[in-house]
Amino acid sequence: MPQLSLSWQGLEPAVASLWLFLPLAGASCLLAYILVQGYTAYETSQRLRCFPQPPKRNWLLGHLGLIKASEEGLLYIQSLVRTFRDVCCWWVGPWQPVVRIFHPAFIKPVLLASASVAPKDTVFYSFLKPWLGDGLLMSTGDKWSRHRRMLTPAFHFNILKPYVKIFKDSTNIMHAKWQCLASKGSARLDMFEHISLMTLDSLQKCVFSFNSNCQEKPSEYIAAILELSALVARRHQKLHLHVDLLYHFTRDGMRFRKACRLVHNFTDAVIQERRRTLPDQGEDDDVLKAKAKAKTLDFIDVLLLSKDEHGKALSDEDIRAEADTFMFGGHDTTASGLSWVLYNLARHPEYQERCRQEVRELLRDREPEEIEWDDLAQLPFLTMCIKESLRLHPPVTAISRCCTQDIVLPDGRVIPKGVICRISIFGTHHNPTVWPDPEVYNPFRFDADSSKGRPSLAFIPFSAGPRNCIGQTFALSEMKVALALTLLRFCILPDDKEPRRKPELILRAEGGLWLRVEPLST
Repeated sequence: MPQLSLSWQGLEPAVASLWLFLPLAGASCLLAYILVQGYTAYETSQRLRCFPQPPKRNWLLGHLGLIKASEEGLLYIQSLVRTFRDVCCWWVGPWQPVVRIFHPAFIKPVLLASASVAPKDTVFYSFLKPWLGDGLLMSTGDKWSRHRRMLTPAFHFNILKPYVKIFKDSTNIMHAKWQCLASKGSARLDMFEHISLMTLDSLQKCVFSFNSNCQEKPSEYIAAILELSALVARRHQKLHLHVDLLYHFTRDGMRFRKACRLVHNFTDAVIQERRRTLPDQGEDDDVLKAKAKAKTLDFIDVLLLSKDEHGKALSDEDIRAEADTFMFGGHDTTASGLSWVLYNLARHPEYQERCRQEVRELLRDREPEEIEWDDLAQLPFLTMCIKESLRLHPPVTAISRCCTQDIVLPDGRVIPKGVICRISIFGTHHNPTVWPDPEVYNPFRFDADSSKGRPSLAFIPFSAGPRNCIGQTFALSEMKVALALTLLRFCILPDDKEPRRKPELILRAEGGLWLRVEPLST
């Protein structure tokens, strides 16, 4: 027993030393980390001295908080563009530099770099990962390249053509609501509310062949998608919620996880049901053709039957990620683009009437419901009006890249490897050195003569380069169908109050984008 006591006493100094060593080691590691971060930040700041920057708020916050998700924030971006013209440096806190780019020539070496050299910045996109998984929006490297090759056929015009009928049906449902609301004259409507439900309705039918009737009655799945979009936008604005551990214990974090489960369960159920109904055949092309004859081929069908060059198919997890990504990326952006083009045409009745006459001339003796895929290429002025609206009010106002190597700009300046590049789509579209009178809505900017000599990256509502939006033809087709039918049936009038723009995940309007609609006599 005395020996045991002595051995215990003999351990005490070692235990005490260990408990003393651990906090010292932790403090040393923390100090070393701070010193390394400080030196790296200093070295990077020295390399970035060639880039001008606006005045900081203070040394600790840097420029953080100067650009808000509001009308004033967009006006501040316009002032940055007028001041710096092409590029400026921006500090998020004392350590994190961001290079903001506003000019096509300076955007080019970043956006047109290979996907491995200029991957997406993960800081913001990581908020979406629990919802969207490792789909096209989130994935990188070989996985992204493989999925991009496999998904490209899903957006071939042969697949998209039959979707025109879905676009028409969903638009008709929305218009029936408008007719009812405007039965006694004109109706004042929040375009975002109505058009978002319409585009979600279309997407559910195109992606899943599922009709939730969400334009006429509540849908849990649709409500979950709308809530997830709002929660991600809100989290982005609150710096302390960027830490996952903290966010998970908040009320918003719990709502986010609940909505994710609902969306994932819906998608998983559709995938499992579709796997049971798809024939087990080796000739996938024949299967696709047979299904296409029987009904509109949906996105899930194409994903289930897609194989890479080695004959490997997508896993259920991959299919869910791509389907959820398409539902997220396809409804909000299209709804924003369509809402703002209606706003711009309401403010310019002469352009609205010219679009209307163009559609009437195209259809002549046909009914509006008879508009087809081939008709969409025969609407040049309507297309110009859509493009000018996408320039003035781009649904996505900015995109980010974090380059894996130094990027040399046209004037010889270098963006150091690892520095976030914030490509301002809004700033580029409003740059007076690229677009004369950039705040004026002028569709004729996009006629053949005016477009000559303009840099290809002056207009990038769907991004550009290897990671551009794979669904841009889908989105533009839906916008053309919905806009053509709307102008045939309604006169769109401006509201008494000018909207205040609000850039969140997409460009919205504070309190909604309100316009008046008046049914036209048949």
